[in-house]
Amino acid sequence: MRRLMLLRHAKTETDAPSGQDHDRRLDNRGRSDAGEVGHYIARHPPFPELVLVSSAVRAQQTWNLVWEAMQDRVPAPEVETLDELYGAEPAELLRMVRMASSSDPKRLMLVGHNPGMHELALMLAGHGDKASRKALEDNLPTSGLAILDFDIKDWTDVAFRRGNLARFVSPKLLRQMSKD
Repeated sequence: MRRLMLLRHAKTETDAPSGQDHDRRLDNRGRSDAGEVGHYIARHPPFPELVLVSSAVRAQQTWNLVWEAMQDRVPAPEVETLDELYGAEPAELLRMVRMASSSDPKRLMLVGHNPGMHELALMLAGHGDKASRKALEDNLPTSGLAILDFDIKDWTDVAFRRGNLARFVSPKLLRQMSKD
């Protein structure tokens, strides 16, 4: 069994001071949302063993805030920054997931960007929780987390439609759940 966690970066400023999209930073809501998702992950094991993070400033900041919220309760994962995650399409993201077989974590997290992350989540989710699938169909929002389980022995066996969407959460859904 393998678990893949797809986390989209948190909400950002519209433009970076440098004018470069890669340099956009989190805004106040993004910083808050990233921490909220980190707290959720810390309360819902199993936890990632390897985290692959886009080199974009917003993805790096998102991971740092998620980890800050988790670190007192979760074993430290191995973390790698990958330039290739920035703007990656689903096929390229799938290739990165399959390459994780070299270090063979049981639980892998990607911190990246739409539209690739949303499209990958939809393409991998062959079945799973109906409410989560419905919510994910529309969008993988900023700080959105799609958790997929695969009944496989090696990451090289991950394929489209073979994943079970175990959970989908977003800051908005977490706020709604806390009101119920």
